Amino acid sequence: MTFFRFANAPIAAVALMLAALPGLSWAQQPTKTDTPEPSAVLSPAQADAAFQAIVAELDRSYVFPEKLPTIRAALHQAKAAGRYDVDTPSVFAERITEDMKAASADGHLYLYYAPAESAAAKTSRAEGPKPGDALDTFLRAQAARDHHGLSDARLLAGNLRYLRITGFEWIEDETGAVYDDAMRFLRDADAIIIDIRGNGGGSHAAVRYLTSHFMDSDQLLFTFLKPGEPPKQSHTLEHLPAGRMKGKPLYVLIDGGVASAGEDFAYQVSQFRLGELVGERTAGSANNNLLVPVDPGFMLSVSYGRPVHAVSGGNWQGTGIAPTVPAESSTALDVAQSLALKRLATRPDATPRQRAEYAWAQIGLEARRHPPAVTVARLKTLAGRYGQATVTFKNDALWLSTRPGGPTRRMTPLTEDGLFAIEGNEMLRARFTSAGLETLWRGDPNPRRFPKK
Repeated sequence: MTFFRFANAPIAAVALMLAALPGLSWAQQPTKTDTPEPSAVLSPAQADAAFQAIVAELDRSYVFPEKLPTIRAALHQAKAAGRYDVDTPSVFAERITEDMKAASADGHLYLYYAPAESAAAKTSRAEGPKPGDALDTFLRAQAARDHHGLSDARLLAGNLRYLRITGFEWIEDETGAVYDDAMRFLRDADAIIIDIRGNGGGSHAAVRYLTSHFMDSDQLLFTFLKPGEPPKQSHTLEHLPAGRMKGKPLYVLIDGGVASAGEDFAYQVSQFRLGELVGERTAGSANNNLLVPVDPGFMLSVSYGRPVHAVSGGNWQGTGIAPTVPAESSTALDVAQSLALKRLATRPDATPRQRAEYAWAQIGLEARRHPPAVTVARLKTLAGRYGQATVTFKNDALWLSTRPGGPTRRMTPLTEDGLFAIEGNEMLRARFTSAGLETLWRGDPNPRRFPKK
């Protein structure tokens, strides 16, 4: 997780989002609600002071002292060349970030301009944010606007349940309840899909809370190491209001935008074999980082520690985490759905009704992934009267009305042999046969037949 260093406590660090354990954080610059004024100008004196403060913080806190000479030399060389002689704070931050990352290959080294966040961090007390103080207010407001990082929950065909987590935010005594609601939704699924594509990080406390639902209690996850301090451990939690989901089929969507605490969750899934990782290799940023306010209005991220996993004895720094099911990021959800449906259909305890539902869902999914080729000429031949139903052709598509005066809905081909979806009703499909038209309701093995007139 991320830590702050406070102006009135140069050695103290307290956890972002009030988490109690050290953990993993943002390897990519987080999206901030704090938007700088367009008129903000960085003077040469301010730029020089910021530069000196950044170098001093690196010397004081960076976890890999052997890399410091290279980083320091790169920054001083760029400064001497005039690279930082700019008056726009965001440009200054971008250039410092680019040079630190190029010299260190560390995704947790970055600088960003966020005046409100920086001011809040500077004015908080030495022991950390307290209810009602500036930093606490800032973090709580951000988490509330983001719904604590849980941005989407959906019921997919076949009783697959989907959860999108854009960031692992954590506010003590608040975020857990948000996760509890999400876990209650997921626990009744036949299979679970958790989408962390593009998740750049956050708090290990949130990752631990989520991971605990898929594991036994009190299992060691990580030992966190920081020079000069005793090791600290993180275990799965004992009490979970929504209960555990051990053994539930789990599919986690990943890509190159997944970093830090996002990778923390993917790594737990990989090392403890909790499910499949579907998508692309992650970024490879494992170190713990400290967030330090730097005048005027900057926040500096510095790696200060590293996690050691209970299973691997290491972490994913520099290598990332490989998917178990490779897929392009843009298609990962469809690939995960298809794989989940196929596996569910082969389970020995699946009922005939469940298998029919999985097959129904698979047809629709495959049609979306690989749209069938049905020509306009073929569509025109299918238009006509079928009993009391009418199929019309307009705008290069077929439209169905099952009774006179009833609603007319667009028909979309699902297969090349005459099966169609009905727009706006996932429970209903239509199939053209040699005898006419059939309408099929999901879960009902008996179609309704309309003879062609």
